[in-house]
Amino acid sequence: MKYSIISLFLLIISIGVDLTAQTSTAGIPAEVAKAFANAGIPVMQKPSQSIDFSLPLADGNTVTLSSLKGNVVFLNFWATWCPPCREEMPSMEALYQRFKNRGLAILSVDIQENPRQVNGFMKKFGLTFPAALDASGSVSSKYRVRGIPATFILDRNGAVIISVVGGIDWSNPEMISAFEVLLQYDR
Repeated sequence: MKYSIISLFLLIISIGVDLTAQTSTAGIPAEVAKAFANAGIPVMQKPSQSIDFSLPLADGNTVTLSSLKGNVVFLNFWATWCPPCREEMPSMEALYQRFKNRGLAILSVDIQENPRQVNGFMKKFGLTFPAALDASGSVSSKYRVRGIPATFILDRNGAVIISVVGGIDWSNPEMISAFEVLLQYDR
């Protein structure tokens, strides 16, 4: 009897260890957390649900964040005058071109500038992902954006799993690998 209880206890512990090897404590797959950590970007300890919004796009259409559900969403807050924003935009375009047909949606949200400025910037840099206009700054305020560029990565269910401030090379090999893992897993 004594050995049966010990054996059962060891079995339960081994199952628990095996389960934690597959997922992180936040419910994010360990493979995803590890891939982004290798790219220098930590995943959030406690993912939070994204805040839905509707904004006009620079091209005159309108976008609602919830309409992108089912995709991994790369939500980026920026401005045309911001040097780190200008530096990271080409790498965002490269990421978008690589993964847009595999479930990655990029939505850039310009803060408090007019459509003419944003359209000119997008054209000058050859950017094809959508640019929304947060003219009042209300959406960036809801997301507590305190510095730009600010990027939020949302899983296919709309949970924010990554939040990072600052310009990043989104097209470096480690980052590409991280998005490969995220897009493969998060279906």
